[in-house]
Amino acid sequence: MNTLFDKIWDKHVVQVIDDGPTQLYIDRLYCHEVTSPQAFDGLRERGIKCFRPGQVFCMPDHNTPTHDQDKPIEDPVSRKQVDMLQRNAAEFGLSYYGMMHPDNGILHVVGPEKGLSLPGMTIVCGDSHTSTHGAMGAVAFGIGTSEVEMVLASQCILQQKPKTMRISINGQLGKGVVAKDVALFLMSQLTTSGATGFFVEYAGEVVENMSMEGRLTLCNLSIEMGARGGMVAPDDVTLEYLKGRDFAPKGDDWEKAVAYWKTLRSDDDAVFDKDITFDAADIEPRITYGTNPGMGMGIGGRIPLADSMDGAAREGFLKALKYMDFEPGQQLEGLPIDYVFLGACTNGRIEDFRAFASIVKGRKKADGVTAWLVPGSWAVALQLQAEDTGRILTEAGFEIRQPGCSACLAMNDDKVPAGKYCVSTSNRNFEGRQGPGARTILASPLVAAAAAVTGRVTDPRKLL
Repeated sequence: MNTLFDKIWDKHVVQVIDDGPTQLYIDRLYCHEVTSPQAFDGLRERGIKCFRPGQVFCMPDHNTPTHDQDKPIEDPVSRKQVDMLQRNAAEFGLSYYGMMHPDNGILHVVGPEKGLSLPGMTIVCGDSHTSTHGAMGAVAFGIGTSEVEMVLASQCILQQKPKTMRISINGQLGKGVVAKDVALFLMSQLTTSGATGFFVEYAGEVVENMSMEGRLTLCNLSIEMGARGGMVAPDDVTLEYLKGRDFAPKGDDWEKAVAYWKTLRSDDDAVFDKDITFDAADIEPRITYGTNPGMGMGIGGRIPLADSMDGAAREGFLKALKYMDFEPGQQLEGLPIDYVFLGACTNGRIEDFRAFASIVKGRKKADGVTAWLVPGSWAVALQLQAEDTGRILTEAGFEIRQPGCSACLAMNDDKVPAGKYCVSTSNRNFEGRQGPGARTILASPLVAAAAAVTGRVTDPRKLL
């Protein structure tokens, strides 16, 4: 009667403290430059080493520029953070993939891509979108800096066990509808707090038919519903994706691993604390109109009216629309846009670039649109060069930049100016997320591509 989450969690329990948290063993810790410096300082102050350095992998991604990475970083704060991570990794004997290293990129893209994130693992990082790795059939979640120190010191963490939720999406997705649209739809239905306190397992025909890249996108956005994390049971799609990856098991070890991984599914009689089902027919290409990812709608729809809202909900709704310079009841299809961003740990994988190119092919980037196309890793960048996708994009007038978090968040050079509209494949549209005063419209790679070639919010189904 166990869920997939229960099976992995229970296997990693070291001890349960009476009326307290669980001490959980952690298989993999990822460290980036923003949330790790104080954790390493804590080890120094206590005069202790990293307990299991072989389980820890470090790379800069948030502060890295997406151009001229072979030169020193111009911004002094970013440079200091990146340099500090390199020094900390060297001092404590940790694997480090710096800028220009062939294995560098966004942690949440590189982990699955290298086979570092595997089914049945517990995975943590000082970053909320660590939920991405749950697509491999792992229990993966973000932690705070003090918890990063705890894992560095002991390879364990103290956690309250979350409740379990299963979200099933049945049926077949329509034309132009991809994993990002599914995630945005779920957020609008459940709200940004609807999964608070839960670990979500995604199931149903839609998820079973998703590529690994699509599942990574879906799990990436679990946190935006308030969930502790999201996961998908490993299956043939998972095995095909992982086989031959650098850190995946090889030979007899592969066969043994596969035998175990095939047991990682929720039992038929498993009971979830919450079980919700949606119909794929209700999902169309989507965009956001507000300042949290749950404020979304079908691309041809209209912004809701405030008539049925009251109190704080109405106040927050109108505040968000004021920031975005939108009105209740307004239709956004046809709205002129200024920037397009393809990338982030949400949509920076090769499949996302192929989707973008499927719209762009035979067209040109619209005049007046600034487009940032940022691969999630050097492996993705090299793959673009090796196939027609890269050629299609450059011939259409797009520049492919160097890997990094880029315009997902205003921690590097790629900032959207105040008042400008950006159709973005990233994960958050909070006030100032892409730069002070920037106005973010979250969307899929297909919707972003349609905006990039028309200069307006455009339904991609009209261009497919």
